[in-house]
Amino acid sequence: MKNKFQTANVTIIAFAHLLHDTYSAFLAPILPLLIDKLGISLFQAGLLDVMRKLPSLANPFIGLIADKVSVRYFVIFSPLITAICMSLLGIAPTYLVLLVLLFVAGISNTLFHVPSPVMIKHISSNQIGKGMSFYMLGGELARTIGPLAILGAVSLWKLEGTYRLLPFSLLATIILFIKLRKIKVTQGISQKEKTFKAREVLIKLLPFFFILSGFLTFRQVLKICLTMYLPTYLTQNGSSLWIAGISLSVLQFSGAIGTLFAGSISDKISRRTSLLIISIANPLLMWIFLLVQGPLTFVVLVIMGFFLFASGPVVLALVHDIDSEHPSFINGTFMMINFVMSSIIVLLVGFLGDKIGLDLTYKISSVLSLGAIPFVFFLPKKSKYNLMKR
Repeated sequence: MKNKFQTANVTIIAFAHLLHDTYSAFLAPILPLLIDKLGISLFQAGLLDVMRKLPSLANPFIGLIADKVSVRYFVIFSPLITAICMSLLGIAPTYLVLLVLLFVAGISNTLFHVPSPVMIKHISSNQIGKGMSFYMLGGELARTIGPLAILGAVSLWKLEGTYRLLPFSLLATIILFIKLRKIKVTQGISQKEKTFKAREVLIKLLPFFFILSGFLTFRQVLKICLTMYLPTYLTQNGSSLWIAGISLSVLQFSGAIGTLFAGSISDKISRRTSLLIISIANPLLMWIFLLVQGPLTFVVLVIMGFFLFASGPVVLALVHDIDSEHPSFINGTFMMINFVMSSIIVLLVGFLGDKIGLDLTYKISSVLSLGAIPFVFFLPKKSKYNLMKR
């Protein structure tokens, strides 16, 4: 099975990603309601997302643990913990309670996202890009379904009734337990090989992670604007909450299509070429989005979503091209960098949105996102790092 792409197992892990990220996607659509209910600023709203990402600082350590123990149960039960926390956001009485709920959701988010791509790597054989596309498709479809689910719940039961979405996660967790409890991801790695020091891995990968950090920083500028703050931006410009939520779902659904194809394409034309095309397209499409109005906005969102999220599986495949006995540690380090950069950017966008307005902030972001292009040229077409201990 090691040398065969395991479609069934890849699909069920992608479903786990779908389940987890559906509930994770609840924050942005109801953010305008939470801002109004609790009287918080855009900066404080951004801090909510930062609190959810704060546990990502422990990603490398979670990765080290995941390299030594069975990671299946992390993937099985983390979505349930996330679902509990995110379903209770609507009844949170204070800003502090929101922060606590999101911090706990962040812990479960870390426990899920560090080992799950490693599971995908081990069951994708030599088609890692294809496997990551399946995996990322689950996540992006979740961010399509999530806004519609939470807004539907708000319409039916008001903001305080969103906890009623919780039972769906309980049923899904049972399914995941039945399907995932027998998957093994440590085949072919001896105990001797596992003793290779993680610190040596990190030192050898410092140049790679430095370049990747620069790319991720500028990539996150547009992504944060168009995910975390899109509903708020649209409602501030006169759209209804439903239109704003549907717009986010349109963007995410198109992004799901982009993630489905991007990984497989990068297997053929190289990771770097794929990222270069994406990095050029994104700022151009952002400017078009800012210029159009009415129904054309949805057309642009469809095209923009395809390219905005397409880099996800490509970058993830690039990271997992690295041949090492510590794949969870490497993935955890990457996830930590990604989450830290996005946390900084989400606060920056919130701060600028408070000071100069989201309209001007969106224009600035489209210019800043061009900064990702130079870093692409320093990324390997396919990972040149082989860290297996011989």
